[in-house]
Amino acid sequence: MISEPSRYYAVELQALPSRIGQIRRIVSAHLRHWQLDALVDHAVLGVTELLTNVHRHARPDKRCTVEIELLLDRLTVSVRDHDPRIPEAVACQDPLDAYDPGEELATSGRGLAIVGALSESWGVRPCGADGKVVWFTLAAPPPAAPAETRAGAVYAPVADGLFPAYAPFPGVPLSAPAEPAAAPAPVLAPATAVATARRVPAGRAG
Repeated sequence: MISEPSRYYAVELQALPSRIGQIRRIVSAHLRHWQLDALVDHAVLGVTELLTNVHRHARPDKRCTVEIELLLDRLTVSVRDHDPRIPEAVACQDPLDAYDPGEELATSGRGLAIVGALSESWGVRPCGADGKVVWFTLAAPPPAAPAETRAGAVYAPVADGLFPAYAPFPGVPLSAPAEPAAAPAPVLAPATAVATARRVPAGRAG
């Protein structure tokens, strides 16, 4: 899932062959930007079929609006035109067999049967005299796990005595700066006793 709960894009166009190829590339670029690469093929094929239907069948003109919206875990793709007639899906045995992903400008619509086969759900919403909206939905894939900014990094509190050679004074937290140790007081050595010799005159004792 993408971090944002909803993303939306809309574009108005004439459903002409040259424009259909351009819209395919625009839709693909938006889905890749939204990190929905897994939905690109089905979304592009579905919007191609809807635009081709407008090109071939819509009256009185080919003007339409393409909308793509990601809401939570669902992508909705819709095409609105000005023809109020409701299209009907023609059943076929395997509608996706005819799809060639290399046909960037293919405009030979294979109908709503393909839209129904590739989508989670689809439908038509009448808009009265203003036309109709044909839509389909695709389930968004689950989000990828976020990459770690520092893989393998381990953070733990510093234990007391981790660096015994630089340990602070007892009772001072490890995070507190240690006060500089006071210079030890000089130790005075005991005075050496000096004996004073007294001269004794000769012939006298004591």
